[in-house]
Amino acid sequence: MPIEQLLARLLEVPEPLRKKVRNHGGGHFNHSLFWTVMKKGGGGKPQGDLAKAIGEAFGSFDAFRTEFRQAALDGFGLGWAWLSLDRGSLAVSSTPDQDCPILGGMRPILLLDVWEHAYYLEHENRRKAYVEAWWNVVDWGQVSENFHRASL
Repeated sequence: MPIEQLLARLLEVPEPLRKKVRNHGGGHFNHSLFWTVMKKGGGGKPQGDLAKAIGEAFGSFDAFRTEFRQAALDGFGLGWAWLSLDRGSLAVSSTPDQDCPILGGMRPILLLDVWEHAYYLEHENRRKAYVEAWWNVVDWGQVSENFHRASL
């Protein structure tokens, strides 16, 4: 079973295994998606259907960035900031630990790792600087593909 399905059906996993599946399966899913949404020479803005959906959901790309940035900065300690498709509309959220929006029925298309290990070597304890720099490597082409798959 693909990890997305396993996480979506977590309550069907036997209780003694559920926490391990949530933590390890969630960690696998989160990190696997994280590495695909970045590329050298990324950045810029989304185009096409994704740009239109962001405009409809948030009013503008800048308003989306502000909300996403806040989700990344507000989390205490460890976690993730997300852009997901939630019942046909885009939504920003954050999760702690290895949790992901799939657990709430959403379809993630973009995420930012805000665990300290993701940024400490280059940015030390300056999470805000890390979040701002991250926008320069977002692969909007891949995020757009994720959006189209999630929309099916």
